[in-house]
Amino acid sequence: MDSPRKFHPTVHLFAARALRDFADGFVAVLLPAYLIALGCDALQVGILATAALLGSSLLTLTVGMLGARYDHRQLLLACASLMVATGVAFALVDGYAVLLVVAFAGTVNPSGGSVSVFVPLEHAVLTREVDDAARTATFARYSLFGALAAAVGALASAVPELLAPAGLDRLSGIKAMFVLYALIGLAGGLFYARIPHASALPGKAAEAPLGPSRRIVYKLAALFCIDAFAGGFTVQSLLALWLFERFDLSLAAASLFFFWSGVLSAFSFPVAAWLSRRIGLVNTMVWTHIPSSICLILAAVAPSLPLTLGLLLARAALSQMDVPTRSSYVMAVVTAPERAAAASFTSVPRSLASALSPALAGALLGATFRAWPLVISGCLKIAYDLLLLLQFRHLKPPEER
Repeated sequence: MDSPRKFHPTVHLFAARALRDFADGFVAVLLPAYLIALGCDALQVGILATAALLGSSLLTLTVGMLGARYDHRQLLLACASLMVATGVAFALVDGYAVLLVVAFAGTVNPSGGSVSVFVPLEHAVLTREVDDAARTATFARYSLFGALAAAVGALASAVPELLAPAGLDRLSGIKAMFVLYALIGLAGGLFYARIPHASALPGKAAEAPLGPSRRIVYKLAALFCIDAFAGGFTVQSLLALWLFERFDLSLAAASLFFFWSGVLSAFSFPVAAWLSRRIGLVNTMVWTHIPSSICLILAAVAPSLPLTLGLLLARAALSQMDVPTRSSYVMAVVTAPERAAAASFTSVPRSLASALSPALAGALLGATFRAWPLVISGCLKIAYDLLLLLQFRHLKPPEER
């Protein structure tokens, strides 16, 4: 009798990532709609987004430090359990103060992006399973699966509105989607359970998560803070809120826009892997990111909805090309025992920095010129790109040497 087919561990990670990003995709769009339905204003939406990102950063830091001592599989299963608890809590709770606590302690992701407690562990597992030559392409596929799932998730955010004619009110429909979020966390845990065990890393790595690459990691983390702080002004939940308030966009129209935005981002990942083989990882990060920031600034002052959405879609096609290349670069310039910690120490400052700006953006959305968050985000991102190029253009990953 033939033995059951065994899939490569990356397949299980890709599947878990896709499920998680599908859930994040609809939550990022539904979160502001949910809070508004509960009677919250733009500032309260921004504060809750800040709480969620701040809590995620602290969890990510903890996970990164534990990653050198404990099995990544067990830590991923613990994170999946927390995702289940988060979905159940959001479905049952109506009080804003309690929701703030749940957002801080849980896994809800208002950015709809790669800021997550799962990320450093998944990056470390992916990197240990492939060689240097295949690393960037593997990260591109990993990001592609996630982004496509997030795009479908954004489309699914229209479900509560579509169920209204069947007699289910909007608020109950959104709560049902949070129940789905919890079920997806459970399904993701089943995929994580199929990842092989890995023994704890020996020697000093068990005592010091970061060693010889500490200086490189800290410099990258400092730069990533600028990018993340800028990105926090335009997290998906706040961008959706801006479109709702400026153009009176419906939930169904917003879900369709974020679907196509996600699709364009997804298919930019394999392009980024192809481009990085020709011009290098750092150049790919910088020279695709700057045009996307220009599109964001232009969208802020565009006079009509079609032009605004067109510029935002152009931005989506370019803005995420630095995601797989950035992840691959960080994993390439540190030693193997430091990978989980490096992924965490570069993710945590990103989360902390991005946690500061949503509350500011929520306040700015109430200003006379509501598009200030988009302009500030674009200008700061351009500054980050130029600094990254200046600091790291000469530090090459192994495959470029």
